[in-house]
Amino acid sequence: MTIMKKAIFILSVALMAGTTINAQSMDEEIDLMQSVFGMEKKEMYSNFITVKGPVADNFWTLYDEYETKRKALGKKRISLLKDYAENYETHNPEKLDGMMNAMIKQKSSLDKLMNQYYKKMRSTAGSKAAAQFLQMETFILAATRVTIMENIPFIGELESE
Repeated sequence: MTIMKKAIFILSVALMAGTTINAQSMDEEIDLMQSVFGMEKKEMYSNFITVKGPVADNFWTLYDEYETKRKALGKKRISLLKDYAENYETHNPEKLDGMMNAMIKQKSSLDKLMNQYYKKMRSTAGSKAAAQFLQMETFILAATRVTIMENIPFIGELESE
């Protein structure tokens, strides 16, 4: 799991550093980070998920499709977090409501994507491989979310008392 911890750390650092770079540069950094983490993540999954033969090719094709779609949703989440950080001092009720609704929608889209690919993987590679995928993905997402939440202030936390 050290690869996972390293990837989560890299993601956290990139999110914090991302508040000071321009949008094009940030997109390039995100693409690079997702590419590097994606390769390590796939290797980590291949050590955990047991699929063999022709089924394996189909499973990994689905995994690659999933990752492409997940990365697009990940960029949206990073954009939302960047907006949160850049506008922390000036959040008004309307802005907060819009941000929270966007975050709920983004999380819902990711949950829907995971469910969709769990079903596809189950029909292609069986219940065990699909469950292993979902278990690992849920773990990584939860660990990433905890790391992010530990590194950003709660709303109102930095206001003077």
